[in-house]
Formats: sequence, structure tokens, C-alpha cells
Amino acid sequence: MNAPSETLFLHPETPFLKLSQPFVEQVKTHPLPEPYWISWNSHLAKSLHLSLEATPAWLNVCAGRVNQAWCSVYSGHQFGVWAGQLGDGRAHLLGSVNTIDQALEIQIKGAGLTPFSRMGDGRAVLRSSIREYLASEAMAALQIPTTRALALVGSTLPVQRERWESAAIVTRLAPSFIRFGHIEHFAHRGDIAHVVTLLDYIIEQHYPQLLESDTPYIDLFEQMVSHTARLIAQWQAVGFCHGVMNTDNMSVLGITLDYGPYGFLDHFDWQHRCNHTDHQGRYAYINQPHAAYWNCAALASAFWPLIADENLLSDRLERFHERYQWSYLQLFRKKLGLQQAKADDSALIQDLLDLLHQHRVDFTLFFRLLSDLSLTDSARDATLLAPLDRSVSLFNLWLQRYRQRLIEEESQDSARHPLMRRTNPRFVLRNYLAQEAIDKATQGDFSMIKSLQEVLHSPFDEHPEFSSWAELPPAWSSSISVSCSS
Repeated sequence: MNAPSETLFLHPETPFLKLSQPFVEQVKTHPLPEPYWISWNSHLAKSLHLSLEATPAWLNVCAGRVNQAWCSVYSGHQFGVWAGQLGDGRAHLLGSVNTIDQALEIQIKGAGLTPFSRMGDGRAVLRSSIREYLASEAMAALQIPTTRALALVGSTLPVQRERWESAAIVTRLAPSFIRFGHIEHFAHRGDIAHVVTLLDYIIEQHYPQLLESDTPYIDLFEQMVSHTARLIAQWQAVGFCHGVMNTDNMSVLGITLDYGPYGFLDHFDWQHRCNHTDHQGRYAYINQPHAAYWNCAALASAFWPLIADENLLSDRLERFHERYQWSYLQLFRKKLGLQQAKADDSALIQDLLDLLHQHRVDFTLFFRLLSDLSLTDSARDATLLAPLDRSVSLFNLWLQRYRQRLIEEESQDSARHPLMRRTNPRFVLRNYLAQEAIDKATQGDFSMIKSLQEVLHSPFDEHPEFSSWAELPPAWSSSISVSCSS
């Protein structure tokens, strides 16, 4: 495919843009000066039937050199407080690309000021752009719904945050970037007509199964609650912390949106906060399900004017807990290689996680090692957890219960081991790995970004040449501090 035809894949007739004002504004981008490639996601490009190579035409697009762009308005609750009007302060919608299954909207993040930038400068820095680029693809490979990252472009343009940094742009894709905050924005203003327009659009484009429903809005709300509950359970099962679970960062499709101060757990800590500005721990690991439920409750208030029976709306909201718990148990049973559901599974899982918390055990590495537990060779237990730098004796009582549970369902090592290895990743994007990649990139060396991208594309595989990335993190990693600044 030659370079001039690349931009033909950008379709400006993206359905969302047909809503026009007051939902979206057409704006001009401010392209990065002297842009250069940092990374082009050939895996994603292949699935989209785009060039596998980073072409000059795509460099222009990903650097913001486009004729048309749009941004959208939304509001939201931030850390539980109504923040008023927000909107795409540095994200520009360029159009969409059509895949076999669906159309994906394309945004570039960091191409300058928009009408919704508030006090921001409309830019993104290299540091945060690398983190979002890598995390998007890491989560996708873990089979967790997420925005995707097609490209990462850098520039020498200086940008000031806590210090001077260089600018960058991430090109990201999603079926839709509509957030809870889009609906809240119009509802909070009492503009019910536009709430209806937006909800009708969401149903038509993303929940067409509801078009024939007699109660489409309450059914739509239930779908959003269900998808959100499932997503949070998936986060918990891989030890992922989002860090800024504001309603303006929650997707109406239940996909992971906006990678700011995120982090994967190293040693297990119920109270882990990946955002050092979250002083109260509102979005700590243990609180993520509660925060998601709170966000769904805030969303419910935007639906109230459209639902005649408020008790019905409350009932659908409360189904969050049922859906979350069902998904959570299903995912952790799979992590433990359990094929059958039993009443005491919740206690088995909770007791294990409490032990991991009590003894500060590495979350990812523990479950990967547990994948090799043998029912036929108990002598191996003595060294099973050696890579954790923890004695297996700490888990003796729990392992006895676990073994008995496997025996009761006649589990076979030959079937369970590969299943658990396909469920418990060997690699996740640990904070220290992202930081090392950032440090190298600031010196002009992007090789670690490429290597991490390849490893995280298949996180369940062994990748022996990168085995050190699957070991306990270095001691200095605990000092890494991540905030909302980007």
C-alpha cells in the first residue's frame, strides 16, 4: 500500500460527528513540529488492514497534520465532587477506520488546545504517552476491554509539567469514546432533549439489540452497569489499578479509558494507591468496585427524568453487585484452575488474598507459580514459591484446602497447568519497566518500548530472553511516584 492512500482509511463521516453541536465542535489541530516515529503498532495495524510499516502519510496524521478534527463536551464527578464542564481538552477526533467487525473512532491525544482545554495547554508529554501506549496494548493482550493504541509520535517541542519535558502524541482507537460524563453534562443542565438524543445515538450505534425494547433507556442503563461491573472484576483479577476513576473517565461501553496514573500491583496490598495525589485512597485497589458502583449511581441520576419508576432504576443499579461478584468469582476460579463452582469458593479466594496482603507477596508471580502446583508430586511444593523470596510454609494451611478442592473435582495436572498458564500472565506492565522504557526514550533510545510491546503482546508466553521482567521487581521500584500530571 503506498503512502498517499493511507489517509483514505480516515472516514470523517463517523456517526458520532453527525450529532454536531452541542455535542461536538470542529476545531483546528496544532501539529507537533518536527515529528518523528517512536512506535507504530504493526500488530494492531495488521488487524485493521493498514500498512505494517510506519509511513510518512501516517506520521503526518499521527502528528496532527490533518485538515479536519473534532472534540466533544462532557462533564463529570472528580473524586466524588461535581467538576462541571470538562470535555476533550487535548484529544482530537479525526474520524474512523472500518474493520471487519465494526468501525473504530480515531483520536490523537496531545495536538493542542481545544475549546475545552480550560487551563491546560492541550499537549501530552513523552512520559505519559509511553505509559498510555504500552498499557493500552498490554490490557488488550490480557483480554480486558480497552482503548487501543496505534501509534506514538514524538517531537522536540518542550512542554512544562513539574519539569520541562518533550511533547508526544498517542493515536488511540475505540468503538466510542463516550463517557458517563457526556450524559451527565446535559442532564445536569436540565437539557433532557439532548440527553435523549445522546442515548438514542448510543442505542442505535452500540446497543442495537435494544432498538425493539419497550423500555430502551432502563435497559441501556442496565447494560452500562453490567459492562462496568464486569470490567472492574477484570481489573481486580489482574491486579490493575486505574488511579482516576472519575465519571468522566468511565466508558458507556465498559472499556478501560484514559491511562493516567495507573499501575499493576507488585506485592499485593488491598490499600494500594497508584495515584499519589489520591490522598484519601478513594481509588485504591480495594475501593475500585465501590468507586465504580458510585459512578453508576451518579449515572443513574442522569437517567431519572427518563424513567417513570425510580424503584426500577434503583433495582437495575443494585444489580451491579450481583454482576460484579459473579464475574469476580468466575475470573478467580479460572485463575485457580477450578472447573466447578462451590459455595465456599469466595472464602478460599478471600483467604488467599489476605495471605498475599499479610506477607506482601507479589500478585502476578504468585499466581503464575501456582499454575505449576502438582497433585502427583507434592515434594515440589517445598520449592514452588522460591522465586517469591517467601517460604511456602506461609501458605501450608491454605494449600491443603486448595489441594483438597482440586481433588474433589478430580482435577488433572495435565489439563489444569496449561489452562492456568493461559489465564495467569507471566508478564504485566510493571511500573519499573515502564519507567525504564521512559528513561531510555528520553535519551533517544526507543528499543525497550519495542521489546516491551512484543512481550506484552503475548503476556502468557515464556519469552525466556526477557525472563528477568517476570521476576520480582527491584527494590527501587517502590519509590516510583505517579500522579495525574501529564
